[in-house]
Amino acid sequence: MSSDQRFFDFLKDRIGLDVASVGAAIIERAVRQRTTASKALSADEYWQTLQGSRDEQQALIEAVIVPETWFFRYPESFATLAKLASKRLTEINHMRALRILSLPCSTGEEPYSIAMALLDAGLKPHQFKVKGMDVSPLSVEKARRAVYGKNSFRGQDIAFRERYFSAEDDGYKLSERVLEQVRLQVANLLDPTLLANEPPYDFVFCRNLLIYFDQPTQQQVFEVLKRLTHVDGVLFIGPAEGSLLGRLGMRSIGIAQSFAFSRQSLAEPEPLPPTVLPTPLQTPLPARQPLRSATPPPRSRPFAAVVPLTNSTKTPNSDAATLLASIAALANEGKSTEARAACELYLRSHEPVAQVFYWLGLLSDVAGRALEAQGFYRKALYLEPQHPDALMHLAALLQSQGDTAGARRLQERAARSERAADSERKR
Repeated sequence: MSSDQRFFDFLKDRIGLDVASVGAAIIERAVRQRTTASKALSADEYWQTLQGSRDEQQALIEAVIVPETWFFRYPESFATLAKLASKRLTEINHMRALRILSLPCSTGEEPYSIAMALLDAGLKPHQFKVKGMDVSPLSVEKARRAVYGKNSFRGQDIAFRERYFSAEDDGYKLSERVLEQVRLQVANLLDPTLLANEPPYDFVFCRNLLIYFDQPTQQQVFEVLKRLTHVDGVLFIGPAEGSLLGRLGMRSIGIAQSFAFSRQSLAEPEPLPPTVLPTPLQTPLPARQPLRSATPPPRSRPFAAVVPLTNSTKTPNSDAATLLASIAALANEGKSTEARAACELYLRSHEPVAQVFYWLGLLSDVAGRALEAQGFYRKALYLEPQHPDALMHLAALLQSQGDTAGARRLQERAARSERAADSERKR
């Protein structure tokens, strides 16, 4: 057992972090930093300090959690939210304000993007309220300050900044009009009593979180999310989490690139209205994508665990695994062009594997090139017929284009694969 196992166990217990999802080196580096900062002379001495200080416990969590987010990340999710919000108001006969939850909300970019998207869509301030929650007090405090640097504004079309921000010496200050729509608080999603006395939310954003949990924790957190989401509500997740939600009984609503799920059966998708949101020329990929390889990529905001890896007929050698990890790292940094180039380099220097074509499909999918994405997803499925994420994303694309039967066939394949995997695990 590693001498740092006790620190791994501490983080697993407090925030659900699975060391395998981020790599031991990230946690070990954070422990060394805090050991030095606390003036402890050894790991054992620091462990004793950690046990006796709640402030130090939070400091270690903060050292591991490095937020990486920006405004209007995954623009199609916000366009979809705007359409669904107007429909939901009609369904409830405008009798109350819509309730929207963002967790983890990090430094505030997501909940504030939700508010701006709904205001841009014509909703009045009294028609919706947003709550943002995060385990990190430092992140929540920064969100409350609502002053952002250039890294929070990515892409060439940032017209929303002119509408909702004012320039200050240290960045851009968000307007009170948006701030008044959002309430922020420190909270832990692992708390089974989280928001227990509050009514459920019409829309819940929980993106790129579940991929950092192990299976039991994923199930635990999902039960909390299901309780927090209205039976007729919609749960927005990260691109890599679709297959997991499918296995847990949720269904994609069938709008490509929205990464939106509900408990209801699939319905014919309606065409989206013209998007009023800024769509970057090059939309960055999510900062935390799971990688099916023996070497997990570095993660920028560890909150959960990677979905179990699918067995492959070929095990990539160390050079191939390193290149796969490089693809993930480039995508995590929003460097889509470089990530695509790394995929092409992999295909030139190694035998093709499903995961590379899946990455190419996801790069094309998030960039809005649906036909190109379909081609890559199909190549991934040719090499690995039950690749769960390729099945899920291709199904969403087909559904968005009106091919409900094709989408359902792919979803049934994914379900059969999961049942077979469950049976195999129980042996």
